[in-house]
Amino acid sequence: MKKTTVPAIRAMKGSSRIGMLTAYDYPSARVADAAGADILLVGDSLAMVVLGYPDTLSVTVDDMLHHTRAVARGTKSALIVGDMPYLSYHVSAEEAVRNAGRFIQAGANAVKVEGAKPSRLRAIEAILDAEIPVMGHIGLTPQSVNALGGFKLQGKHADDARRLIDEAAALEHAGCFSVVLECVPSELAAMITERLTIPTIGIGAGPSCDGQVLVFHDVLGIYDGHTPKFVRQYAHVAQTMQSALEAYLADVRGGQFPDEQKESFHMASDEELKRLYAAREQAEESVGVVVEMPRG
Repeated sequence: MKKTTVPAIRAMKGSSRIGMLTAYDYPSARVADAAGADILLVGDSLAMVVLGYPDTLSVTVDDMLHHTRAVARGTKSALIVGDMPYLSYHVSAEEAVRNAGRFIQAGANAVKVEGAKPSRLRAIEAILDAEIPVMGHIGLTPQSVNALGGFKLQGKHADDARRLIDEAAALEHAGCFSVVLECVPSELAAMITERLTIPTIGIGAGPSCDGQVLVFHDVLGIYDGHTPKFVRQYAHVAQTMQSALEAYLADVRGGQFPDEQKESFHMASDEELKRLYAAREQAEESVGVVVEMPRG
């Protein structure tokens, strides 16, 4: 199976839609890779989806590297992008390069950086100078949730939309090989996609982007409760999982699992079983206990 590369992703602009999924561990990576995902993002959404935090700000570089290694072990074909978490590229360009390099050493093929402020662009350029490909990310940038005032649609007014157009152009000029557009109006995403020569990957950005990304757990319906408007669930695995576990627990409590034949192991022969009981009999007779052989 041929490994997807950064140049291959860039070449998909205008010719083939890019299918991208998040993955956080070995089994999800294996399934998503086998399904044919072009890109697997080890997203900092790990914080919320896997670790149970209320937002992405609590996840650390070490957390992300742990899961990147697992995803790398489960991936044969897809391009692996490591999502650089909060404070891993904010302090200095030097620290950004160091942390990005750790992602590459953990098995990622590229990293993703949120935002396009001047300091962010300097960090991106430094990472690229270290021969590490970078995926940009603008619009709703979850690491900026406090500054943005929540998880809200971005660019719905003309001035804000023009800012995002400029940011997308700046990311392309800096050298990013693609850019994620999150929670922006469809019309704006179409305009940005048309203007850029690098692929856009949308999440809540309408159908005109060069590719789409969704969270693995959202696609499969692993969690009940609120589902963002931009998510389409292709299965409802949560109920299937719960029903299966309820059936297992009922069988355990009712004495129906494990079955004596189907799910149990036995001694090599009746003779070996007799020898076992004989040895136990001798041992217990030495302390005044008599053991009876089972009947039947």
